[in-house]
Amino acid sequence: KLTLLAVFISTFLFSLTWQFNQFMMLMQALVLFILDCLDILPTTKVTWLYIIQLTGILLVCVLQFFNSMILGSLLISFNVSVLLARTVQKNMKMGCLLNRLGKLFFHVLLVLCLTLLVNNFIKKILNLESDEHIFKFLKAKFGFGATRDFDANLYLCEEAFGLLPFNTFARLSDTLLFYAYLFVLLLMATAAAVVAFQNLSGSANVQSTDKMEICTIVLKPGAAYNLMHTILFGCLALSTMRMKYLWTSHMCVFASFGLCSTEVWGFVLKSVRLYTPQRLCVIRYLVPIITLLYLSYKFCPGMMDELSELREFYDPDTVELMNWIKSNTPKKAVIAGSMQLLAGVKLCTGRILTNHPHYEDKSLRERTKQVYQVYAKRSPEEVYSILRSFGTNYVILEDSICYERRHSRGCRLRDLLDIANSHIMDGLGENEPELKASLYPRFCEEIKKNLSSYSMYFTRVFQNKTFHVYKLAKHK
Repeated sequence: KLTLLAVFISTFLFSLTWQFNQFMMLMQALVLFILDCLDILPTTKVTWLYIIQLTGILLVCVLQFFNSMILGSLLISFNVSVLLARTVQKNMKMGCLLNRLGKLFFHVLLVLCLTLLVNNFIKKILNLESDEHIFKFLKAKFGFGATRDFDANLYLCEEAFGLLPFNTFARLSDTLLFYAYLFVLLLMATAAAVVAFQNLSGSANVQSTDKMEICTIVLKPGAAYNLMHTILFGCLALSTMRMKYLWTSHMCVFASFGLCSTEVWGFVLKSVRLYTPQRLCVIRYLVPIITLLYLSYKFCPGMMDELSELREFYDPDTVELMNWIKSNTPKKAVIAGSMQLLAGVKLCTGRILTNHPHYEDKSLRERTKQVYQVYAKRSPEEVYSILRSFGTNYVILEDSICYERRHSRGCRLRDLLDIANSHIMDGLGENEPELKASLYPRFCEEIKKNLSSYSMYFTRVFQNKTFHVYKLAKHK
């Protein structure tokens, strides 16, 4: 009971302090589901963990003023579906190998179908669309149809959301991490396959072979849990480079566990018939020590050089902008601009923002898209009307976005806006046949010419090499 209480408290605190907790907890629920299906973890303990996850995240939902994104999460739908499927499909862990495999296939299919049905039901009842952009992104990323959706294309065009580069493995190999990880992963995966076959075939009730006994000793529940986790993290990182931070940190933990584990080295020595307690003790300590000495010799000089080289990040244009805002705008002024810049404006000046980087809300995503029309081909009247509808007093235009060169054609922010608005993109290259030429020039370029059609709505009050700030006329 104390252990379950500790798990509940840690789950609750984790969920309370990170807005993307539901996705990581979904990974955890999937791991528990796999281990339960393979009979590696007891069903009763797994059920308690599902209930703890549900209770913790629902409590967080209440404390966050009934956050709709939590109620419509896949985590809640999946856990509810698993518990419902258990009541429908009984005696799933009985029978011969083929019988159990058939039941297992039907159970997985039932859970997946129930998850989709429950999730769609909750979203329709509560009218939730907070994470629809994620599914649009995934659909387009894995080739299930192109999309003109601005939010999905915003993710697709970022390198961080692409596939994991192949040179990542070379960099991980330089530190010996990848080799150690592969060694432990292959051993643990082999042991897991043997134990799973043993459990599903029902041979646990029969006298086991020496190999099966060794595999069972090596694959303790904690090790099996981390094995499944590292496999899922690996798949996530391979498909989306940004998720590499989850996998690489877990690789370090998993590889360290294997290199220092008596069970793993005992399994290796017994497999080659060289096992003695003395050899096990020597190799268990010798391999980690040699690894640490090699890494210290190779990387310590470079690390010390980096630590001795002190630098300070300084962006004079941004500092000048923030100082101007604090000195020359009212404290209740409403400022519009890009998401990343407005986060700094809020932090440094405390001014009111039209939009902010929280992107897991449909109304905020739509508002951000509307504010970004300052970089699209729209008339000054349209842009003014949009900004005033959000109560905007000042708008900040960035040359780095208006004349962006970091991305290729089709992935620049102005191109994404053109596509979403059904306008032809700038520059040489192909356009979709449905796109048409805009009746107006690009707003962020044209406003700098101080034409009367623009100056009647917008007055430039600040300018440096990077930023242009315009004050909106109060009533037009």
